[in-house]
Amino acid sequence: MASVVNVILSGGVGSRLWPLSRKSKPKQYIPLFEGRSLFELTVARNQTFTDQTLMVGGIKNVDLAREFLPATKSQTIVEAAPRNTAAAIAFAALACDPDDILIVTPSDHLIENQEAYENIMREGIKYAEEGFLVTFGIQPTRPETGYGYIEYQGNDVLSFREKPNEDTAKEFLKKGNFLWNSGIFCFKASIYLEELFRFEPKVFRTSKEVYESANGGQFSADLSAKIPSKSIDYAVMERSERIKVIPSNFIWSDMGSYDSLYDYLKVKGHQVDGSGNMVIGTQKYVSFLGVENTILVHTEDAILVVHKRSSQDVKHLYEELENHNSPLL
Repeated sequence: MASVVNVILSGGVGSRLWPLSRKSKPKQYIPLFEGRSLFELTVARNQTFTDQTLMVGGIKNVDLAREFLPATKSQTIVEAAPRNTAAAIAFAALACDPDDILIVTPSDHLIENQEAYENIMREGIKYAEEGFLVTFGIQPTRPETGYGYIEYQGNDVLSFREKPNEDTAKEFLKKGNFLWNSGIFCFKASIYLEELFRFEPKVFRTSKEVYESANGGQFSADLSAKIPSKSIDYAVMERSERIKVIPSNFIWSDMGSYDSLYDYLKVKGHQVDGSGNMVIGTQKYVSFLGVENTILVHTEDAILVVHKRSSQDVKHLYEELENHNSPLL
């Protein structure tokens, strides 16, 4: 009998949430959300309507995740090298029975309104049982430039759009038939592999070779390096004719940058001064003069000061530090 499997992807480092998020402990494992981490919340959220949990990630992520995974009916796949989401999901599909339904979820999203979420996921499972690849779109509430968009009509996808500039994002909202791309997917394992083979045969073949040649569950780093680094969006979702989108009404944020974290913490009662400035990570007295909507992030070895509207640019700072092999990562 086919199972419903929650495939949790946990390979990212959360570069836009540096210095809170580090390679040694990415953002999804930091207990910022009323004492719980995004990974912990992701596992719990999907337990009520899935039969198994399968996590795909690097060795450090697997070690950090282990205490939050179910004691039974859970499995981990340890990647030797990160090769993007198309390959990660291929590993999961190869580990499952062909008719198993995979609900693929990032491990670093915040979702509220559990009842609405479960209803939407069950609708996605029905489409997946019919052979469709399902993506879930979020009704946009602002002209967000940090998310991709889905142009849709009913449950049909008209187009996928990359992260827009502000003017384009405003135009999307004005048109009213665009959704934020949540990065959550649902499909049969076999259907995903069929479409991956159809559009990206090299990703399919090299991922299959890595999976089948594993020694004691250990993937070959040399073989893994041969897998083309492609996202599931580019490799399959933007090219297949089997796609359905479900407009979704649960509360969602990818928690990918400080503007999202700021909005969440503010709603939860985190202190903000009269000019909209916020301090994260310290109880020391901090005074902001002549600035507004600014976030100060304090850690033991680094301090970041960023304007809320520049939150996406933290990634560039992270990349600069990475280019200099900084120990601060």
